[in-house]
Amino acid sequence: MSEPAPSTVYIASLEGDTGKSTVALGMLHLLSATTPRVGVFRPITRSTDGADYILELLLEHCTADIDYEQAVGVTYDQVHADPDAAISEIVMRFHEVAKVCDAVVIVGSDYTDVASPSELRFNARIAVNLGAPVLLVLRGADRSPADIVHVAELCQNELAAEHARAMAIVVNRCDPAEMDQVAKAMAKIDAPSWTLPEVPLLTAPTMSELREAIRGELYSGDPELMHREALSVMVGGMTAEHILERLTDGEAVIVPGDRSDALLALVNAHEAEGFPSLSGIIMNGGMLPDPAIARLIGGLKPKLPILTTELGTFDTANAAARTRGRVSLSSIRKVDTALALMEQRVDGRKLVELIEVPVQSVVTPQMFEYQLVERARADRRRIVLPEGDDDRILRAAGRVLQRKIADLTILGDEAAVRGRAAELGVDIDAAQVLDPRTSELCGRFAETYAQLRKHKGMTVERARETISDISYFGTMMVYEGIADGMVSGAAHTTAHTIRPALEIIKTEPGVSTVSSVFLMCLADRVLAYGDCAVVPDPTAEQLADIAISSARTAAQFGIDPRVAMLSYSTGESGSGADVDKVRAATSLVHERAPELLVEGPIQYDAAIEPSVASSKLPNSQVAGRATVFVFPDLNTGNNTYKAVQRSAGAVAIGPVLQGLRKPVNDLSRGALVADIVNTVAITAIQAQAQ
Repeated sequence: MSEPAPSTVYIASLEGDTGKSTVALGMLHLLSATTPRVGVFRPITRSTDGADYILELLLEHCTADIDYEQAVGVTYDQVHADPDAAISEIVMRFHEVAKVCDAVVIVGSDYTDVASPSELRFNARIAVNLGAPVLLVLRGADRSPADIVHVAELCQNELAAEHARAMAIVVNRCDPAEMDQVAKAMAKIDAPSWTLPEVPLLTAPTMSELREAIRGELYSGDPELMHREALSVMVGGMTAEHILERLTDGEAVIVPGDRSDALLALVNAHEAEGFPSLSGIIMNGGMLPDPAIARLIGGLKPKLPILTTELGTFDTANAAARTRGRVSLSSIRKVDTALALMEQRVDGRKLVELIEVPVQSVVTPQMFEYQLVERARADRRRIVLPEGDDDRILRAAGRVLQRKIADLTILGDEAAVRGRAAELGVDIDAAQVLDPRTSELCGRFAETYAQLRKHKGMTVERARETISDISYFGTMMVYEGIADGMVSGAAHTTAHTIRPALEIIKTEPGVSTVSSVFLMCLADRVLAYGDCAVVPDPTAEQLADIAISSARTAAQFGIDPRVAMLSYSTGESGSGADVDKVRAATSLVHERAPELLVEGPIQYDAAIEPSVASSKLPNSQVAGRATVFVFPDLNTGNNTYKAVQRSAGAVAIGPVLQGLRKPVNDLSRGALVADIVNTVAITAIQAQAQ
């Protein structure tokens, strides 16, 4: 019996510079949210000389196990030499990819090596041969609504000539002021359509791309900031004061290296409050600053990238103007922007229906993460991030705000926080920034905290000092309802995050233990492991608390809770203090939550593997089907989750703290930006359930 054919979509355009990669990236994420194995295929690649950067980017976001060579069809040279043979080769190579995918995003040619009106028609031939519906991407830039409709009709005719049809149309790079008019004009076209605005960031070159274009070198500055986009380029040919008058955020300024006044003005303006944050300075003409000026600049230790080039002013400006930025693997901000555009402007459910993607019973890590984001975004909550001096927190905040996952308050000195975010090229304009040392909330928080801790002899004076600590200030925001939840711990210990929560927020009714779970995303399902981060050696009562809290947490995140109380023996087969503790805890869970499906003591293999369960506990409703695993102690839990994470390739999301009246979550000090974003989404969902 042959494998069912995967769902497919062919993304095509009439011309270059349509922003097709933005749409392709959005489609990959959309399909990954509903389908386990999503691949990408490029029928015609740019050339064999170098890697196709669009394909590299898209492969990084695939969930199917395919490599670069598998994802490539033919080159332009092969198409020109023998079009029919090229299509045969494309079909053969596509079906090899299709064997290992449940859905495939096919990305048409880019009109870079040749520019021919027949190229769209050739893409239509490929789409028909692959049995893929066409998602047409049009360029709206510099076109009136009537012109766009005319181009759409022309494309439909080209497709129809090859018996292909535009399943849907995305008009990209539209003038933001004309979006509504374009949408109304496109209503006459016989295909669903959506409009995306022109976003300068997506075509802005990074400082690294500018350095390559001008054949320059990094003279000084933070190499990490070379990834920042230059939103505009200015030639600083006027006097220093007139240069300063014309500066804008994200600008790169071209100035000769012997213009000491201009160089010093730009370096200081970048650091000064009230002036725009620049992306960099380009010293042209092969000239370097005077040694005394160079020493002065060096003493200022500017992080701002300063480049040098041998090119003259005209050639430098011309090269910079012609450099178009790429949405590549290293363009994190551009990727986030592209995804946000697609999520917010295109009806994803409608597209999935048009592509006819079947409903899946499995849940992959990518599907689970997408569901987290969707649930958080559906009812946005305010989350406080106390560690505003950590670059990972700022990058995560930019992503959270851009994708509208949550509203944010960031703690720290406002000028320093916003200044560093601007240097990193991160947009946190929509975030509130509060300084715990100077906020007008300090007095109110101190009085409340003193009242809460008066039984410990706390005074208002001492409370003022305590609540100036970021964790206490953030926790007070949650307690007072100014924030709905808190995420901390990227640069602080677990104790530093949890202690204020225990003192101020306290545990929820019926629970006396604060514990944690990790949401373990395996290849085809999500499990909950608790407690792997907080309680070192729980008593039977604490184990019961952990089990009940873990079941509630699992249910919050769409996991049907079937709880396994783990031990080194199953059922009545073992004895000893450790087994007796688990047995007692299981009895307590039965008493306190009789509706909960729970089994214990039980070994891990009997809990998860049906064949083992059938011999060890044949009549159990949990054995072989457990979804919530409660470990007997922290040593076992922590090592097990890490073993599964590393050996089975599982994605571990957490720790998710549970048992508190309001959500506070702790990050690993090695947390990546994606981990922080997921934790913010989890905290928001917990807050929704309060």
